[in-house]
Amino acid sequence: MLKIIRKSLMALLAIAVLFPGAALADAQAAGGAVLSSDEIHKLLPDRVYYKGQTATTQLRNSGGVKFADGTYVMATLVDTSGYSTDVANKYQAYFVVETAIQIGGEKLGAGVYGLGFLGDKLVITDIGGHDLLSVPAGLDEGIKRPMPLQVVSDPGGGFRLYAQRHFVHFSR
Repeated sequence: MLKIIRKSLMALLAIAVLFPGAALADAQAAGGAVLSSDEIHKLLPDRVYYKGQTATTQLRNSGGVKFADGTYVMATLVDTSGYSTDVANKYQAYFVVETAIQIGGEKLGAGVYGLGFLGDKLVITDIGGHDLLSVPAGLDEGIKRPMPLQVVSDPGGGFRLYAQRHFVHFSR
């Protein structure tokens, strides 16, 4: 029995050495993978509806994740110039969630939302502009090139949704 286990481990080690990308692909498939810019551009629309108006999306400032089961979580900044200041503050991005997630320690069901980073918190609203949840946001002073909006893998597992240096963690 010990010989069989030893041979199996040696075979797995050989595969990992010869094909290092295979282990990474398996790990990403288990938890999800960050979408490329091209993938985001194919999936998100140019205009979105929120609180009785349509707004132009800023697809260059978008990010998202595709989970192993084929579901997506995506966010894109929007042009809120036609909205009142109080709405525009809370509605900075359009947030598409195809499966239930944990965000900032809170549960969020599948749906389409507005989101905005307000100081040290993230506010999520329904598309009617009604507040649904507010979670604490972290501040990442170490980020080299802050982007207006991006999604990256979190070294501790899951993902981070950033707006400049502010971020929240999300996962399945």
